[in-house]
Amino acid sequence: MVRLTINLGISLMIIGIAAYVLSDAASVTALIPAFFGLPIFLLGLLAKNEKWHRHAMHSAVLLALLGFLGSVMGVPNLFILIQGGEVARPMAAIIQSIMAVLSAVFIILGIKSFVDARKAKTSE
Repeated sequence: MVRLTINLGISLMIIGIAAYVLSDAASVTALIPAFFGLPIFLLGLLAKNEKWHRHAMHSAVLLALLGFLGSVMGVPNLFILIQGGEVARPMAAIIQSIMAVLSAVFIILGIKSFVDARKAKTSE
């Protein structure tokens, strides 16, 4: 799960920087995925330390939840785009949708990891 956390952080940073560059640096809001990615990446690095592992992983999942809640609003606009409709900011809809999906998958896997760890601890 630590590797997944680090990879999610890197992915979000790449997505945010790419969105910013592709939008000709028109808006700092294109960097929002990177603003979430950097702390998630750092939490992943911190989670390598057994002393901080639990707190870092819980924090990373919480941060991913906040990122999901902030980006999920772009998903309906992506479906409008896919159906050939028009939206005010198509790039934002795509980037928000990618961030929402990546965050949701991470949250689900994180919760599964927490449950598995709890079961392993109680069976000892």
